[in-house]
Amino acid sequence: MWAQICVVQFPAMKEKISVSEAQQTVLDASPRLGGETLSFGAAQGRILAEPITAGRTLPPLDNSAMDGYALRSEDLAQASPDNPIGLPVVYEVPAGGQGARPLVAGEAARIFTGAPVPAGADTVVEQEVVEAQGDRANFRAPVRSGKHIRRAGEDVKAGEVVLQPGIKLGPGQLGLLASVGRTFVHVVQRPRVALLSSGDELVEPDGDSTGGRIVSSNSYSLAAQCRELGVESNYLGIARDTPESVEKHLRAGLGSDILIASAGVSVGDHDHVRPVLEKLGCKLLFWGVRMKPGFPVTFGRFEPGQGPLVFGLPGNPVSAMVCFEQFVRPALRSMMGYRDCFRSTIEARLTHAMKKKAGRLNFVRVCLERRDSQFWATSTGTQSSGALSSMAIAQGLLIFPSAAETLEEGTVVKVQVLEEGLLGNSSSLVIDE
Repeated sequence: MWAQICVVQFPAMKEKISVSEAQQTVLDASPRLGGETLSFGAAQGRILAEPITAGRTLPPLDNSAMDGYALRSEDLAQASPDNPIGLPVVYEVPAGGQGARPLVAGEAARIFTGAPVPAGADTVVEQEVVEAQGDRANFRAPVRSGKHIRRAGEDVKAGEVVLQPGIKLGPGQLGLLASVGRTFVHVVQRPRVALLSSGDELVEPDGDSTGGRIVSSNSYSLAAQCRELGVESNYLGIARDTPESVEKHLRAGLGSDILIASAGVSVGDHDHVRPVLEKLGCKLLFWGVRMKPGFPVTFGRFEPGQGPLVFGLPGNPVSAMVCFEQFVRPALRSMMGYRDCFRSTIEARLTHAMKKKAGRLNFVRVCLERRDSQFWATSTGTQSSGALSSMAIAQGLLIFPSAAETLEEGTVVKVQVLEEGLLGNSSSLVIDE
Protein backbone atom coordinates (compact mmCIF):
# COMPACT_ATOMS: atom_id res chain seq x y z
CA MET A 1 0.00 0.00 0.00
CA TRP A 2 2.96 2.27 0.47
CA ALA A 3 3.60 4.71 -2.37
CA GLN A 4 7.03 4.50 -3.94
CA ILE A 5 9.05 7.60 -3.12
CA CYS A 6 12.71 8.51 -3.09
CA VAL A 7 14.92 7.69 -0.12
CA VAL A 8 15.01 10.72 2.16
CA GLN A 9 17.77 11.81 4.51
CA PHE A 10 15.86 12.83 7.63
CA PRO A 11 17.07 15.86 9.59
CA ALA A 12 17.79 15.75 13.30
CA MET A 13 14.77 15.93 15.56
CA LYS A 14 13.53 19.43 16.26
CA GLU A 15 12.11 20.45 19.60
CA LYS A 16 9.55 23.03 20.72
CA ILE A 17 8.71 24.20 17.23
CA SER A 18 5.83 26.36 16.01
CA VAL A 19 2.50 24.92 14.89
CA SER A 20 3.06 26.01 11.29
CA GLU A 21 6.52 24.41 11.16
CA ALA A 22 5.15 21.20 12.62
CA GLN A 23 2.29 21.12 10.11
CA GLN A 24 4.66 21.65 7.21
CA THR A 25 6.99 18.93 8.49
CA VAL A 26 4.07 16.50 8.61
CA LEU A 27 2.89 17.35 5.10
CA ASP A 28 6.41 17.11 3.67
CA ALA A 29 6.74 13.59 5.12
CA SER A 30 3.28 12.37 4.07
CA PRO A 31 3.42 10.31 0.86
CA ARG A 32 0.43 10.20 -1.43
CA LEU A 33 -0.82 6.64 -1.46
CA GLY A 34 -1.16 4.53 -4.58
CA GLY A 35 -4.41 3.82 -6.38
CA GLU A 36 -7.02 1.11 -6.43
CA THR A 37 -9.83 0.32 -8.87
CA LEU A 38 -13.42 0.41 -7.64
CA SER A 39 -16.83 0.21 -9.20
CA PHE A 40 -18.05 3.75 -9.62
CA GLY A 41 -20.92 3.06 -7.23
CA ALA A 42 -18.43 2.32 -4.44
CA ALA A 43 -16.23 5.32 -5.19
CA GLN A 44 -18.32 8.07 -3.62
CA GLY A 45 -16.21 10.37 -1.48
CA ARG A 46 -12.93 9.08 -2.92
CA ILE A 47 -10.29 11.08 -4.77
CA LEU A 48 -9.99 10.34 -8.46
CA ALA A 49 -6.53 9.07 -9.47
CA GLU A 50 -6.92 9.16 -13.27
CA PRO A 51 -8.31 11.44 -15.97
CA ILE A 52 -11.71 10.34 -17.25
CA THR A 53 -12.22 10.55 -21.01
CA ALA A 54 -15.73 10.38 -22.41
CA GLY A 55 -16.34 7.35 -24.59
CA ARG A 56 -19.55 8.80 -25.99
CA THR A 57 -21.14 12.09 -26.96
CA LEU A 58 -23.82 13.60 -24.70
CA PRO A 59 -26.47 14.13 -25.84
CA PRO A 60 -25.85 11.72 -28.71
CA LEU A 61 -28.38 13.52 -30.97
CA ASP A 62 -30.21 16.84 -31.07
CA ASN A 63 -33.16 16.28 -28.73
CA SER A 64 -36.15 18.11 -27.34
CA ALA A 65 -35.93 19.83 -23.97
CA MET A 66 -39.74 20.03 -23.73
CA ASP A 67 -42.94 18.20 -24.47
CA GLY A 68 -44.32 19.99 -27.53
CA TYR A 69 -44.17 20.15 -31.32
CA ALA A 70 -41.16 19.99 -33.63
CA LEU A 71 -41.39 22.07 -36.83
CA ARG A 72 -39.66 24.57 -39.12
CA SER A 73 -39.46 28.01 -37.52
CA GLU A 74 -40.02 29.74 -40.89
CA ASP A 75 -43.50 28.21 -41.07
CA LEU A 76 -44.60 30.37 -38.11
CA ALA A 77 -43.01 33.62 -39.23
CA GLN A 78 -46.44 35.26 -39.76
CA ALA A 79 -48.23 33.71 -36.78
CA SER A 80 -49.99 36.02 -34.29
CA PRO A 81 -52.92 35.88 -31.84
CA ASP A 82 -55.14 37.36 -34.56
CA ASN A 83 -53.65 35.23 -37.30
CA PRO A 84 -52.94 31.73 -35.89
CA ILE A 85 -51.26 29.27 -38.18
CA GLY A 86 -52.41 25.66 -38.16
CA LEU A 87 -50.12 22.79 -39.13
CA PRO A 88 -50.93 19.11 -39.57
CA VAL A 89 -49.31 16.81 -36.97
CA VAL A 90 -47.97 14.06 -39.22
CA TYR A 91 -46.47 11.73 -36.56
CA GLU A 92 -45.32 11.42 -32.96
CA VAL A 93 -41.72 11.07 -31.63
CA PRO A 94 -41.51 9.51 -28.16
CA ALA A 95 -38.36 9.52 -26.01
CA GLY A 96 -36.15 6.74 -27.36
CA GLY A 97 -37.94 6.78 -30.70
CA GLN A 98 -37.20 8.27 -34.12
CA GLY A 99 -39.04 10.48 -36.56
CA ALA A 100 -40.86 8.46 -39.25
CA ARG A 101 -39.37 10.67 -41.97
CA PRO A 102 -37.95 14.17 -42.42
CA LEU A 103 -40.45 16.97 -41.91
CA VAL A 104 -41.19 19.19 -44.88
CA ALA A 105 -42.55 22.73 -45.05
CA GLY A 106 -45.93 23.11 -43.40
CA GLU A 107 -45.69 20.04 -41.15
CA ALA A 108 -45.28 19.47 -37.41
CA ALA A 109 -44.49 16.42 -35.29
CA ARG A 110 -45.63 15.77 -31.73
CA ILE A 111 -42.47 15.34 -29.66
CA PHE A 112 -41.65 14.50 -26.04
CA THR A 113 -38.80 15.49 -23.73
CA GLY A 114 -35.58 13.70 -24.64
CA ALA A 115 -36.81 12.52 -28.04
CA PRO A 116 -34.53 13.16 -31.04
CA VAL A 117 -35.53 16.14 -33.15
CA PRO A 118 -36.63 14.86 -36.58
CA ALA A 119 -34.75 15.89 -39.67
CA GLY A 120 -36.20 19.01 -41.27
CA ALA A 121 -37.25 20.58 -37.97
CA ASP A 122 -35.22 23.36 -36.42
CA THR A 123 -37.28 24.29 -33.33
CA VAL A 124 -39.66 22.95 -30.68
CA VAL A 125 -42.74 24.81 -29.44
CA GLU A 126 -43.79 23.88 -25.89
CA GLN A 127 -47.23 22.30 -25.68
CA GLU A 128 -48.53 24.88 -23.18
CA VAL A 129 -48.82 27.57 -25.91
CA VAL A 130 -50.25 25.32 -28.61
CA GLU A 131 -53.95 24.71 -29.31
CA ALA A 132 -54.33 21.08 -30.37
CA GLN A 133 -57.32 20.14 -32.53
CA GLY A 134 -57.28 16.48 -33.51
CA ASP A 135 -54.43 15.93 -35.95
CA ARG A 136 -53.73 19.66 -36.28
CA ALA A 137 -52.01 22.19 -34.03
CA ASN A 138 -52.57 25.97 -33.99
CA PHE A 139 -49.71 28.37 -33.22
CA ARG A 140 -50.30 32.02 -32.24
CA ALA A 141 -46.76 33.42 -32.24
CA PRO A 142 -43.55 33.14 -34.25
CA VAL A 143 -40.69 31.14 -32.73
CA ARG A 144 -36.94 31.41 -33.11
CA SER A 145 -34.84 28.65 -34.63
CA GLY A 146 -33.23 26.31 -32.08
CA LYS A 147 -35.68 26.97 -29.26
CA HIS A 148 -35.98 24.10 -26.72
CA ILE A 149 -33.44 21.95 -28.58
CA ARG A 150 -30.49 20.40 -26.76
CA ARG A 151 -27.74 20.02 -29.32
CA ALA A 152 -25.72 16.85 -29.75
CA GLY A 153 -22.47 17.11 -27.77
CA GLU A 154 -23.42 20.33 -25.98
CA ASP A 155 -22.69 18.57 -22.66
CA VAL A 156 -19.86 16.17 -23.51
CA LYS A 157 -18.06 15.23 -26.71
CA ALA A 158 -16.52 11.79 -27.24
CA GLY A 159 -12.77 11.90 -26.50
CA GLU A 160 -13.09 14.89 -24.19
CA VAL A 161 -11.53 14.74 -20.69
CA VAL A 162 -14.50 15.29 -18.40
CA LEU A 163 -12.96 14.68 -14.94
CA GLN A 164 -9.42 15.45 -13.81
CA PRO A 165 -7.38 13.56 -11.20
CA GLY A 166 -7.54 15.02 -7.72
CA ILE A 167 -11.25 15.75 -7.54
CA LYS A 168 -13.56 14.26 -4.93
CA LEU A 169 -16.21 12.00 -6.42
CA GLY A 170 -19.65 13.18 -5.37
CA PRO A 171 -23.16 12.69 -6.76
CA GLY A 172 -22.59 14.87 -9.82
CA GLN A 173 -19.32 13.18 -10.72
CA LEU A 174 -20.79 9.70 -10.25
CA GLY A 175 -23.72 10.61 -12.48
CA LEU A 176 -21.31 11.80 -15.14
CA LEU A 177 -19.29 8.58 -14.88
CA ALA A 178 -22.47 6.61 -15.47
CA SER A 179 -23.40 8.81 -18.43
CA VAL A 180 -20.08 8.28 -20.19
CA GLY A 181 -20.07 4.55 -19.44
CA ARG A 182 -17.26 4.39 -16.87
CA THR A 183 -18.37 1.73 -14.41
CA PHE A 184 -14.91 1.26 -12.84
CA VAL A 185 -12.53 4.04 -11.82
CA HIS A 186 -9.06 4.36 -10.34
CA VAL A 187 -9.06 6.22 -7.00
CA VAL A 188 -6.47 7.00 -4.33
CA GLN A 189 -6.30 4.39 -1.59
CA ARG A 190 -7.40 5.14 1.94
CA PRO A 191 -4.72 4.96 4.65
CA ARG A 192 -4.59 2.13 7.16
CA VAL A 193 -4.53 3.61 10.66
CA ALA A 194 -3.54 1.85 13.88
CA LEU A 195 -4.46 3.31 17.29
CA LEU A 196 -3.15 2.52 20.73
CA SER A 197 -3.22 4.08 24.17
CA SER A 198 -0.80 3.54 27.02
CA GLY A 199 -0.95 3.88 30.77
CA ASP A 200 -1.35 1.63 33.82
CA GLU A 201 -4.26 3.77 34.95
CA LEU A 202 -6.34 3.17 31.82
CA VAL A 203 -9.27 0.79 31.47
CA GLU A 204 -11.74 0.09 28.69
CA PRO A 205 -15.17 1.78 28.87
CA ASP A 206 -16.74 -1.29 30.47
CA GLY A 207 -13.78 -1.86 32.86
CA ASP A 208 -13.46 -1.17 36.58
CA SER A 209 -12.86 2.59 36.94
CA THR A 210 -12.65 2.61 40.74
CA GLY A 211 -9.49 3.49 42.62
CA GLY A 212 -8.43 6.33 40.35
CA ARG A 213 -8.56 4.38 37.12
CA ILE A 214 -9.49 6.32 33.96
CA VAL A 215 -11.53 5.18 30.99
CA SER A 216 -9.41 5.13 27.84
CA SER A 217 -11.56 7.47 25.74
CA ASN A 218 -8.80 8.65 23.38
CA SER A 219 -8.80 5.66 21.08
CA TYR A 220 -12.54 6.01 20.60
CA SER A 221 -12.57 9.75 19.92
CA LEU A 222 -9.56 9.41 17.60
CA ALA A 223 -11.21 6.52 15.77
CA ALA A 224 -14.29 8.70 15.29
CA GLN A 225 -12.14 11.50 13.90
CA CYS A 226 -10.71 9.01 11.42
CA ARG A 227 -14.17 7.79 10.41
CA GLU A 228 -15.23 11.38 9.80
CA LEU A 229 -12.65 11.31 7.00
CA GLY A 230 -13.89 7.97 5.70
CA VAL A 231 -10.91 6.11 7.20
CA GLU A 232 -11.30 3.03 9.36
CA SER A 233 -8.78 2.32 12.12
CA ASN A 234 -7.42 -0.76 13.86
CA TYR A 235 -7.49 -0.54 17.65
CA LEU A 236 -4.39 -2.10 19.19
CA GLY A 237 -5.55 -1.85 22.80
CA ILE A 238 -3.90 -0.38 25.90
CA ALA A 239 -0.16 -0.74 26.47
CA ARG A 240 1.02 -0.84 30.04
CA ASP A 241 3.76 1.47 31.33
CA THR A 242 6.66 -0.84 30.55
CA PRO A 243 8.99 -0.70 27.55
CA GLU A 244 8.11 -4.32 26.75
CA SER A 245 4.36 -3.71 26.60
CA VAL A 246 4.76 -0.50 24.61
CA GLU A 247 7.06 -2.23 22.12
CA LYS A 248 4.68 -5.18 21.71
CA HIS A 249 1.76 -2.87 20.90
CA LEU A 250 3.77 -0.59 18.61
CA ARG A 251 5.08 -3.57 16.63
CA ALA A 252 1.49 -4.64 16.01
CA GLY A 253 0.90 -1.36 14.17
CA LEU A 254 3.99 -1.26 11.98
CA GLY A 255 2.09 -2.60 8.96
CA SER A 256 -0.20 0.45 8.91
CA ASP A 257 0.24 3.68 7.00
CA ILE A 258 -0.24 5.83 10.09
CA LEU A 259 0.38 4.71 13.67
CA ILE A 260 -1.10 6.85 16.43
CA ALA A 261 0.01 6.36 20.03
CA SER A 262 -1.82 8.26 22.74
CA ALA A 263 0.01 9.12 26.00
CA GLY A 264 3.51 8.13 27.03
CA VAL A 265 5.15 10.65 24.68
CA SER A 266 6.51 13.12 27.22
CA VAL A 267 9.77 12.82 29.18
CA GLY A 268 8.64 11.24 32.46
CA ASP A 269 9.98 8.03 33.96
CA HIS A 270 6.99 6.09 32.61
CA ASP A 271 6.89 7.67 29.15
CA HIS A 272 8.33 4.93 26.95
CA VAL A 273 6.86 5.66 23.50
CA ARG A 274 9.68 7.84 22.18
CA PRO A 275 12.64 5.58 23.12
CA VAL A 276 10.79 2.47 21.92
CA LEU A 277 10.00 4.10 18.58
CA GLU A 278 13.66 4.97 18.11
CA LYS A 279 14.64 1.41 19.02
CA LEU A 280 12.27 0.13 16.30
CA GLY A 281 13.94 2.35 13.71
CA CYS A 282 11.57 5.31 13.66
CA LYS A 283 13.25 8.63 12.96
CA LEU A 284 11.65 11.28 15.14
CA LEU A 285 11.30 14.56 13.28
CA PHE A 286 9.98 16.74 16.08
CA TRP A 287 8.94 16.66 19.71
CA GLY A 288 7.10 19.48 21.43
CA VAL A 289 5.02 22.09 19.61
CA ARG A 290 4.46 25.57 21.03
CA MET A 291 0.71 25.14 21.37
CA LYS A 292 -1.90 24.70 24.06
CA PRO A 293 -3.39 22.19 24.49
CA GLY A 294 -1.07 19.57 23.04
CA PHE A 295 2.54 20.65 23.66
CA PRO A 296 4.16 17.17 24.06
CA VAL A 297 3.21 15.89 20.62
CA THR A 298 5.82 13.96 18.65
CA PHE A 299 6.06 12.95 15.01
CA GLY A 300 8.33 10.60 13.13
CA ARG A 301 8.57 8.13 10.30
CA PHE A 302 10.41 5.05 9.21
CA GLU A 303 12.43 4.79 6.05
CA PRO A 304 10.06 4.81 3.05
CA GLY A 305 8.52 1.39 2.62
CA GLN A 306 9.74 0.19 6.03
CA GLY A 307 6.98 1.46 8.28
CA PRO A 308 4.32 4.07 8.93
CA LEU A 309 4.15 7.71 9.81
CA VAL A 310 4.00 7.84 13.59
CA PHE A 311 2.19 10.36 15.77
CA GLY A 312 2.69 10.38 19.49
CA LEU A 313 -0.23 12.35 20.90
CA PRO A 314 -0.65 13.59 24.47
CA GLY A 315 -2.71 11.53 26.87
CA ASN A 316 -5.16 14.26 27.88
CA PRO A 317 -8.25 13.74 25.73
CA VAL A 318 -8.69 17.30 24.47
CA SER A 319 -4.98 17.58 23.69
CA ALA A 320 -5.13 14.36 21.68
CA MET A 321 -8.16 15.53 19.68
CA VAL A 322 -6.73 18.99 19.00
CA CYS A 323 -3.40 17.51 17.89
CA PHE A 324 -5.27 15.13 15.59
CA GLU A 325 -7.00 18.12 13.97
CA GLN A 326 -3.76 20.04 13.46
CA PHE A 327 -1.43 17.24 12.36
CA VAL A 328 -3.00 13.82 11.79
CA ARG A 329 -6.02 15.00 9.82
CA PRO A 330 -3.88 16.98 7.32
CA ALA A 331 -1.59 13.96 6.89
CA LEU A 332 -4.51 11.64 6.19
CA ARG A 333 -6.09 14.01 3.67
CA SER A 334 -2.75 14.56 1.94
CA MET A 335 -2.15 10.81 1.66
CA MET A 336 -5.65 10.37 0.20
CA GLY A 337 -4.97 12.95 -2.51
CA TYR A 338 -6.89 15.94 -1.19
CA ARG A 339 -5.61 19.38 -2.16
CA ASP A 340 -7.23 21.07 0.85
CA CYS A 341 -5.82 19.35 3.91
CA PHE A 342 -6.95 21.64 6.72
CA ARG A 343 -10.23 22.60 8.32
CA SER A 344 -12.06 25.60 6.94
CA THR A 345 -11.29 28.84 8.80
CA ILE A 346 -13.68 31.73 9.30
CA GLU A 347 -13.51 35.14 10.92
CA ALA A 348 -15.63 35.74 14.00
CA ARG A 349 -16.02 38.40 16.68
CA LEU A 350 -15.50 37.65 20.35
CA THR A 351 -18.50 37.95 22.65
CA HIS A 352 -16.14 38.45 25.61
CA ALA A 353 -12.49 39.17 26.38
CA MET A 354 -9.88 36.41 26.62
CA LYS A 355 -6.47 36.30 28.30
CA LYS A 356 -3.47 33.96 28.29
CA LYS A 357 0.30 34.00 28.74
CA ALA A 358 2.44 34.84 25.73
CA GLY A 359 4.60 32.12 24.19
CA ARG A 360 2.22 29.46 22.89
CA LEU A 361 -0.49 29.49 20.26
CA ASN A 362 -3.72 28.51 21.98
CA PHE A 363 -6.60 26.62 20.39
CA VAL A 364 -9.63 27.78 22.37
CA ARG A 365 -12.78 25.69 22.18
CA VAL A 366 -15.69 27.92 21.21
CA CYS A 367 -19.33 27.85 20.24
CA LEU A 368 -20.32 29.86 17.19
CA GLU A 369 -23.40 31.95 16.52
CA ARG A 370 -24.35 33.68 13.29
CA ARG A 371 -25.88 37.13 13.66
CA ASP A 372 -26.88 38.40 10.24
CA SER A 373 -23.69 37.96 8.17
CA GLN A 374 -21.28 37.89 11.14
CA PHE A 375 -20.14 34.94 13.27
CA TRP A 376 -19.65 35.45 17.00
CA ALA A 377 -17.45 33.17 19.12
CA THR A 378 -17.99 32.29 22.78
CA SER A 379 -15.70 30.11 24.89
CA THR A 380 -17.13 26.74 25.89
CA GLY A 381 -16.01 27.51 29.44
CA THR A 382 -13.17 25.56 31.03
CA GLN A 383 -10.23 25.07 28.69
CA SER A 384 -8.67 22.26 30.70
CA SER A 385 -7.05 19.68 28.45
CA GLY A 386 -8.88 16.99 30.37
CA ALA A 387 -12.35 18.52 29.98
CA LEU A 388 -13.70 16.33 27.19
CA SER A 389 -17.22 17.74 27.68
CA SER A 390 -15.96 21.02 26.21
CA MET A 391 -15.03 19.23 22.97
CA ALA A 392 -18.48 17.66 22.87
CA ILE A 393 -20.08 21.11 22.50
CA ALA A 394 -17.28 22.94 20.66
CA GLN A 395 -18.12 24.06 17.13
CA GLY A 396 -14.72 25.58 16.43
CA LEU A 397 -11.18 26.14 17.64
CA LEU A 398 -10.33 29.80 18.06
CA ILE A 399 -6.73 30.57 17.11
CA PHE A 400 -5.25 32.72 19.90
CA PRO A 401 -1.85 33.89 18.50
CA SER A 402 1.25 32.90 20.45
CA ALA A 403 2.50 36.46 21.02
CA ALA A 404 -0.86 37.84 22.13
CA GLU A 405 -1.90 38.00 25.78
CA THR A 406 -5.31 39.67 25.53
CA LEU A 407 -8.17 39.61 23.04
CA GLU A 408 -10.80 42.22 23.78
CA GLU A 409 -14.54 41.76 23.38
CA GLY A 410 -15.51 42.39 19.75
CA THR A 411 -12.05 41.50 18.41
CA VAL A 412 -12.10 39.76 15.02
CA VAL A 413 -10.43 36.36 15.38
CA LYS A 414 -9.83 33.31 13.21
CA VAL A 415 -11.67 30.09 14.04
CA GLN A 416 -11.16 26.60 12.65
CA VAL A 417 -14.64 25.24 12.05
CA LEU A 418 -15.27 21.77 13.49
CA GLU A 419 -18.96 21.71 12.60
CA GLU A 420 -18.85 22.22 8.83
CA GLY A 421 -22.63 22.67 8.55
CA LEU A 422 -22.22 26.08 10.17
CA LEU A 423 -20.65 27.41 6.97
CA GLY A 424 -24.05 27.24 5.27
CA ASN A 425 -26.96 29.39 6.39
CA SER A 426 -29.45 26.87 7.74
CA SER A 427 -31.70 29.46 9.39
CA SER A 428 -34.04 29.65 6.40
CA LEU A 429 -35.89 26.79 4.74
CA VAL A 430 -36.99 28.88 1.76
CA ILE A 431 -34.73 30.45 -0.85
CA ASP A 432 -35.81 34.01 -1.54
CA GLU A 433 -36.32 34.69 -5.23
